[in-house]
Amino acid sequence: MDIKQATTDLEQFRTSLYQNFENRADTLMDLLDAMCSMPEAKSVVEYSLSSLFRRSYSTLFKGIAEIEFEEMWLPHRLAPYLPRPQAWPFWLLMVDVTPAPRLYAHTLADRSMVYQPEVVKGKLPVTIGHQYSAALLGLEVEEGMSSSWVLPLLNQRVSTKQDKELVGGAQITALLRDKQLPFGEEFTVEVADSSYSKPAYLCSHRQFPNLVSIVRARSTRVFYRQYEATEEEKASPKAGHPTWYGERFALADSTTWGEPDDLLILSETSRRGKVYQVEVQAWHNLLMHGKNKPVRLPMHEHPFTLVRIVRYDEDGKPAFKHPLWLIVMGKRRHELSLLHIHQAYASRFDEEHFFRFGKQKLLMVDFQTPEVQHEEHWWQLVHIAYAQLWMTRHLADVLPNPWERYLPAMKKRLTSPTLVQRDFERIIRQLGTPAQPPRPRVISPGRRKGTKLPKRPRQKVVVKSQIAAQTG
Repeated sequence: MDIKQATTDLEQFRTSLYQNFENRADTLMDLLDAMCSMPEAKSVVEYSLSSLFRRSYSTLFKGIAEIEFEEMWLPHRLAPYLPRPQAWPFWLLMVDVTPAPRLYAHTLADRSMVYQPEVVKGKLPVTIGHQYSAALLGLEVEEGMSSSWVLPLLNQRVSTKQDKELVGGAQITALLRDKQLPFGEEFTVEVADSSYSKPAYLCSHRQFPNLVSIVRARSTRVFYRQYEATEEEKASPKAGHPTWYGERFALADSTTWGEPDDLLILSETSRRGKVYQVEVQAWHNLLMHGKNKPVRLPMHEHPFTLVRIVRYDEDGKPAFKHPLWLIVMGKRRHELSLLHIHQAYASRFDEEHFFRFGKQKLLMVDFQTPEVQHEEHWWQLVHIAYAQLWMTRHLADVLPNPWERYLPAMKKRLTSPTLVQRDFERIIRQLGTPAQPPRPRVISPGRRKGTKLPKRPRQKVVVKSQIAAQTG
């Protein structure tokens, strides 16, 4: 990309951010620059030590507390810079949730048990805190860029009264309905993990003719073929309810599968140089049962393609214990080749890189506050900071540490979010900032002497199973 054009785009993007901050715009711009230039920070207050943050540490927290966002704030700022897909004939959207552990925040409201993967075998994969749903744009790999880039669009905390899948569904719906964004009018694919394969989520997006959903299915699921009436039944149809579902298709029982309708075999090489043979099979026009509560979901009206992906090692043995099953649903699903389906779902794992980077380098889960709203504001700021790093990617120099220069990615000089963060301060010092420098003011007298603040009430951890039992 032309450096001059990349510089212009970054300046325009930063000006748009600054102009649309309604409160404490100068503080927030300085804070964003500090976040993007301090990968070594261990706590949020340390950002006040950055040379790009020209204010006192107390203004940092005031800026976070007073910021205001509307739902589509960040997507509208990014809309002019969305890279159109070139290798893919579709836009790629991703949705997932990630935990925000707050085990010891006893005065923080609406905490509950949330899923958190554990690396220690034998431990329960749960923690106490909040969880956040994120909708992201999957990106094609650019020349000279790492494959780990994604573009965050929407972020929302999932309350204890909400279903995380339906929250994610509402985020995708908002992106598809927005006329300033291309996703609703053009061919778009969404990818998600197995928790989003429930009928309520899949059915919620079927009013969009240009959307195809690719979601993982658990290996214990049972689907059905479409019922095909015999010649006798066609000649003399019986009265009563029509038959929708035919023979069972149990993922755990290979005797129910039959021959696949499509087959693709390809070779892949991992980052460590291992060669795998990938077998992709597809069965068309399968059905799943809908749910009756809270409303009847007509899943018989939405046939889908079922895809099975198995990766074999050099010895011809399966590389993983279980195959990967994918549900491909949407009116335009037949326009996707098996290779496109495989590539689209493989790109879903880039969102895990985003969450890891956000938590390790942008302190996504390290803002300690008793106010739920302030925590939500911080998560929005982290997403904006990552978007700013993405806008800066073409201007950054690759600056590996001495012990990193022999790594494969460093030898190829691929620009990653971490490398952009290392060089961000130099770029901003050359580019400048729209934020105004602080103006000296009289020191505030503070609270009246003798004022005693009441203790914050301690909040109970919400147990969702107890809520369900009470409402059921």
